[in-house]
Amino acid sequence: MAKTEEQGRRLERSHPTSTSPTEEMERWLDDYHPRAWMRRWGWPSWGELTRPIERMAPRVDVIDRDEEVVVRAEVPGVDKNDLDVSVNEQTVTIKGSFRREDREEKGEFFRAEIARGEFSRTLNLPSAVDAEKSKATFRDGILELQMPKVSKSKRRRIEID
Repeated sequence: MAKTEEQGRRLERSHPTSTSPTEEMERWLDDYHPRAWMRRWGWPSWGELTRPIERMAPRVDVIDRDEEVVVRAEVPGVDKNDLDVSVNEQTVTIKGSFRREDREEKGEFFRAEIARGEFSRTLNLPSAVDAEKSKATFRDGILELQMPKVSKSKRRRIEID
């Protein structure tokens, strides 16, 4: 933290709160070893280096309903056959792989870009579910899992005295 004196009292300036662990790490490193010279030469920041990894893990919604837990995962560009979903009483794991190839050829100009990768994401569920009765659907790049709760985990309303 940078400290300044102002009218006899000490003020401390702090950095704004970071939104991700990589930004926090980058700020911490800059505090102890400024890397501005690296950026002048075009070297990437920590956040720029980790962005492709963060994009590969699917974004998910976990919805805790009275009788079931619903998980929706965004997996655009992934084929249904390249997805693997496993569920147990307390967790769900979504694994997948993707491959994309773009080719362009015009006269003497040729461009080919290939992207491939794998991802895996395991989520802790808010309630115990019945894995045997769980269902999965996949439509328009959205994977939806519907997992019924086991009877002891179903939400109950309690009256307040």
